[in-house]
Amino acid sequence: MSLQRLLPLICRLIFVSLLAIGFAQVEIQIEGSAGWGASLPTWRIENHWLLDVFWGGRAMTGYHAWVFPWIALFFHWPLLHLERPTWRDEAGVIAAIIQFWIIEDAMWFVMNPGFGWQALNPAVAHWHKHWLWGLPVEYWGGTLVMLGLLWYSQRRILDTYTPPA
Repeated sequence: MSLQRLLPLICRLIFVSLLAIGFAQVEIQIEGSAGWGASLPTWRIENHWLLDVFWGGRAMTGYHAWVFPWIALFFHWPLLHLERPTWRDEAGVIAAIIQFWIIEDAMWFVMNPGFGWQALNPAVAHWHKHWLWGLPVEYWGGTLVMLGLLWYSQRRILDTYTPPA
């Protein structure tokens, strides 16, 4: 496959990564060294069975209740400008949101002076309840879902590939 065909996809992945890195810095400035909004002046629900099902067992805070849908709306903005958005377009948006949150969360650790990459472990990052191969399960599962959605959203580009003679 030629680089020219893949360039829009590569640019998209880079752009979403840059957005995630920038937002990680915003969250570092907001949360400091208190992860998952532990010291924010907001409401907090620590335990509820719905949090186990939909939130990975993490607490729900007023901060997260507002920031997650805001980011989702932000990523859906371009779809409003399409004459007829498709399910492939929606799959691409959801893939971008998943990529954003995985990179944002990892970069929060890497760039946070109160943490660092070595702090991304179950003992320190206690708000991540489930771990696999040294990383939160959401990173692994999210990456697989993101790649599947990205493949589906880009299939029209990938399916038109003709190998060189």
